[in-house]
Amino acid sequence: MLLYHGSNVVVEEPRLLKVQRELNFGKGFYTTSDLDQASKWAKRTARRFNQDKGYVTVYEVDDIKLSALTSLVFENPDAQWLDFVVRNRKGQIMDNEWDMIIGPVANDQTAPVIDLYLSGMYDLDETIKRLLPQKLKDQYTFKTEKSISLLQFKEVIEV
Repeated sequence: MLLYHGSNVVVEEPRLLKVQRELNFGKGFYTTSDLDQASKWAKRTARRFNQDKGYVTVYEVDDIKLSALTSLVFENPDAQWLDFVVRNRKGQIMDNEWDMIIGPVANDQTAPVIDLYLSGMYDLDETIKRLLPQKLKDQYTFKTEKSISLLQFKEVIEV
């Protein structure tokens, strides 16, 4: 399987950062199986740092080794996924039990829906109803050294 990481820098040797802002699945190294999604992340990050170019680093991962990891998988943006994302974004989850977390990515389209849920304007049912029709891309979050060691650098795509 090929996975992509979008950034303002090339990441030939991924690593787990000690300090990160609160993200959907907590601290970890984020990738996606969707090249277009990674390209958007790369461009957005480059703009944030006032840089002209972004980079998508491409990795290959052995599917058999990947399936042997302890993984939490969210198939859809359902109530469990929403609760997990919200708690992570609030910094409330200290999850050390998973090597990897896989699931839909809360992106620019979902952020306003999640914000309205957090503010109490939408209840759980309304939030899920608004999230389900969206064609959300995936994210593969590597949480441990064991998992991140499976990423084999292939190439870099400049965007």
